[in-house]
Amino acid sequence: MSTTYNDAFALDAEALYQALAQQVRAGLEDATEVALVGIHSGGAWLAERLADELGLSQRLGFIDVSFYRDDFSEKGLRPDVKPSQIPFAVEGATIVLIDDVLYTGRTTRAAINELFDYGRPARILLAALVDRGGRELPVAADFLAATVTLQSQQSLHLQRADDGRFSLTVVHA
Repeated sequence: MSTTYNDAFALDAEALYQALAQQVRAGLEDATEVALVGIHSGGAWLAERLADELGLSQRLGFIDVSFYRDDFSEKGLRPDVKPSQIPFAVEGATIVLIDDVLYTGRTTRAAINELFDYGRPARILLAALVDRGGRELPVAADFLAATVTLQSQQSLHLQRADDGRFSLTVVHA
C-alpha cells in the first residue's frame, strides 16, 4: 500500500525505501526464479540495496533504456549512458523491474522492450519508490511506496550518499 503526499518536500526516501522493500519481500514469498533489474540510475541503486537484503545479489541486473526510448530522437543521448548488464537467464524468470520515479510510463515500456531482447520472462513486476502521476502509457506499479503531486515544471530526483542512504529532491525546471 502506498502513501499519498501533497507536499513532495516532506518525502523521507529512507522510509519510502523500507516500505517498498517490505512490499517486494511480501509479494515475492511464493515466486520462483526471482531476479531484480534496476533501471539506471536511481532504480539501479534501489535494486542493489534490495538484492543485498533479499539475498539476490547473484540474480541482479541493470538496464539503461537510452536506446530503447521512443523519444530518443527528441532527447538525444545522455552523457551518463551505462551498458545494460543482465548476468542471468531471463527466460522463464520472475523479474522485478525497479525504478525510482514512475512518471509517463515511457521508461518502463523501454525497459520491458529491452528485457525481451534477453529472453521471455514468466512475469515482470514493477516496483517504484514514487509515482508522480502524469502517465502517458497504461503502466502501473505492482509495488509502490508513495504517490506525490508535482507541478509540471517540477521533477523528483533520487540521490544516494556515500554511505548508501537515499534522499529525494524536488527540482524546478
